[in-house]
Amino acid sequence: MVSSAPFGIQAFFDEVTGTVSYVLHDAASRAAAVIDPVWDFDAKSGRTSTVSAQRIVDYLQAQQLDLRWVLETHAHADHLSAAQWLRARVPAGTARIAAPVVIGQHIIAVQKVFGGIYAMDDSIAPQGADFDRLLGDGDVLQLGATRIRALSVPGHTPADLAYAVEGGDGSGVGAIFVGDTLFMPDVGTARCDFPGGDAHQLYRSIRKLLAHAPHTALYVCHDYPPAGRAPAWCSTVAEQCAHNIHVHDGIDEAAFVAMRRARDATLAVPQLMLPSVQVNIRAGKLPEADAQGRCFLKLPVNAL
Repeated sequence: MVSSAPFGIQAFFDEVTGTVSYVLHDAASRAAAVIDPVWDFDAKSGRTSTVSAQRIVDYLQAQQLDLRWVLETHAHADHLSAAQWLRARVPAGTARIAAPVVIGQHIIAVQKVFGGIYAMDDSIAPQGADFDRLLGDGDVLQLGATRIRALSVPGHTPADLAYAVEGGDGSGVGAIFVGDTLFMPDVGTARCDFPGGDAHQLYRSIRKLLAHAPHTALYVCHDYPPAGRAPAWCSTVAEQCAHNIHVHDGIDEAAFVAMRRARDATLAVPQLMLPSVQVNIRAGKLPEADAQGRCFLKLPVNAL
């Protein structure tokens, strides 16, 4: 666990999807937030499992943490969100309510696009109400004495948020959960070819993140380590500025956009995109079950 007063961070790496989930907690109050939890899904069988999410539940219980928020950086295209499963399994603590599920306010635009692709407009709650709270740029959530400030970082999708963590000691931003903007310096940056993605926006979002103090810790949502390197998920602003292979200092917007577009044209659709997006735009909720208790996900043919 990464720990420095007044907050601590514990990472959970899912090798199947390359996703990193986190537990952030306020040291004094033991209030906690979970960021980007994974609900395991086997595409071949259509079966879900909760091995990844249970690790988080076990950690919360072992550390006697009070879950206050479930934070999504965006509607993921590579794994199903365990937000609903998690909040149902963790007893409401001193807040006396199940932890609200949070995402950026521009999820409404993402829902509109994908609701049409999946022909599921009637099952999506209006104005993003499948989520408990929508955040705009600069909005703040309180976690005990720790402040979590939302940073709008569109580009990968229109709704991407980063979460900047400020301790109550007045020391400023100590860590940022950057979602799918930056990866580790030797991996680069996120793709921008999903509906609503924009490489120009991503470049500006990345520069916004890298304008923070050089020592600021940056926690990524994914790692795809090159051969010979173990999975990793934390770098600093200084390390990204100096060494990120796609967007280090000296790479201008035009060069980045040209690189990103050329690279995106070579990438395959993520293996779990079709099942995951239709669940994740509804905060991790499966479709309503039929009379036999069965849920059905849709497979749009030739839609992407």
